[in-house]
Amino acid sequence: MAEHAERGMSAPPEVVFNTATDPDRAAAWLPQPLRSDGRSRPDVSPGQMRARWASASAPGWSAEIRVEPTDAGGARVQLDLAGAAGQADPGLAEETLANLAREVADNLTAG
Repeated sequence: MAEHAERGMSAPPEVVFNTATDPDRAAAWLPQPLRSDGRSRPDVSPGQMRARWASASAPGWSAEIRVEPTDAGGARVQLDLAGAAGQADPGLAEETLANLAREVADNLTAG
């Protein structure tokens, strides 16, 4: 199962990307199979604001995000989420981005 979702966020792209790639915040937004083995650190391409997670303990699960600036000063986030067949609910990519948006909002109000 693979899903694609996109979402705009009213935070600077750097804040969105840093929040998404912060291992301490991963449990709040990544699907369970991608955080269950403790490998919450993604492979990161910071210059492209792109990151990829894969699970060693749950084969078939991966996530990749791309964060781009918008004209209004916010960010556009694209997520490609792959889960093992029959183990991921439809709409999980949208739910995952909603969770990330909440984490970004929390990060902005905390700082």
